[in-house]
Amino acid sequence: MQHLIANRLAEAGLSYTHIMALGIVIAIIFAISLITHAILHRAILPLLRRYTEKSSRQWPRALINSRLFSRSVWLMQGVLFKLQTELFLHDSSQIYPALLIFAQLWMMIFALLMLFSLLDLLQQLSANSMLAQQLPLRGIIQSVKLIAAILMVIMIISLLLGKSPGVLITGLGAMTAVLMLVFKDPILGLVAGIQLAANNMLKMNDWLEMPKYGADGAVIDISLTTVKVRNWDNTIVTIPAYALISDSFKNWRGMSESGGRRIKRSINIDTTSITFLDDAMMQQLKSAHLLTPYLNSKSEEVAAWNAQLGCDLDSPLNGRRLTNVGTFRVWLQSWLEQHPRIHKEMTLMVRQLAPGENGLPVEVYVFTNTTVWAEYENIQADIFDHIYAVLPTFGLRVHQSPTGNDMRQIGVRTRH
Repeated sequence: MQHLIANRLAEAGLSYTHIMALGIVIAIIFAISLITHAILHRAILPLLRRYTEKSSRQWPRALINSRLFSRSVWLMQGVLFKLQTELFLHDSSQIYPALLIFAQLWMMIFALLMLFSLLDLLQQLSANSMLAQQLPLRGIIQSVKLIAAILMVIMIISLLLGKSPGVLITGLGAMTAVLMLVFKDPILGLVAGIQLAANNMLKMNDWLEMPKYGADGAVIDISLTTVKVRNWDNTIVTIPAYALISDSFKNWRGMSESGGRRIKRSINIDTTSITFLDDAMMQQLKSAHLLTPYLNSKSEEVAAWNAQLGCDLDSPLNGRRLTNVGTFRVWLQSWLEQHPRIHKEMTLMVRQLAPGENGLPVEVYVFTNTTVWAEYENIQADIFDHIYAVLPTFGLRVHQSPTGNDMRQIGVRTRH
């Protein structure tokens, strides 16, 4: 086309026909490109945006948010520019190679950006799927982006140098140590993400506890190099992904999936309040329907045992007797077994621990039938409120260190 325009200009008697013809061809190419740009960006893209805004579905909006259409249009313009260059300037040895390389670079860059948009679109559409809950898709997608960007940079450099990409990739072998140092965190994060996904160690919305990093909350983001945790006080902690492999952390997912949350708390009994049950207390406790079967059967068992011994039962050192703390444990066990908010299919136990300077610990070891935090705390508080209120009925006291008021009362009694 350039020679055709040059010949027409020469016939018209103009000088510098070759340069003028080249300028006219370039002007035509850029004019067509500008017209195409105006049609695509001023007419077609706004029409698509208006359509997606009216749509009630998620994927049309995701297409616009990921800028897939916009980058596709830019890629089409690059293809059009390359076709025009090959069609109109193929016989020009001066500017044709430079414009062709420019068009190829244009196409490569926007092809890479289109791939990024497709990956972002995949991430948006799968954000609420079961796959996104099981796998760290954000980290995997970032890894794919990083690998694609590295390959595209190699291809761009090879295009500019006029060398084969294989030659550059071979030359990069000598820079492996440098590349591993530069991309240490992404590499470690990629390996950690694969291990976390393969071993099912961590998912989105898991309750993660990692005191070393001050993390105690729900996982809100798993990326290539970091894991974000929103603590229960709404602070956000960022943890290196590889730290979850190299260090220890606690995942509460098993508790959430089991449907029960453990209560493990002790009541410290004042050992000076522990005594045998006398007849009066025995009659009083038999009025409790949870204790009546136990007391009747246990009384018969103890009476039969003592009858076989034939010893003097006036001494507390002889024979067997029921204690108030043992009866309290039996009542508490029965009461928890009938509690409507206690999980009956999990461990349910009331046990004694080793006594110490704070008295005799009687531990409640049960599971609630809910894992909701607020409900769990209310159930636990209600249980121990009732236990503390019931203790005097058994003649038991809670061990408590002397307070300032106790000391003042002792001083008043001493003065009197």
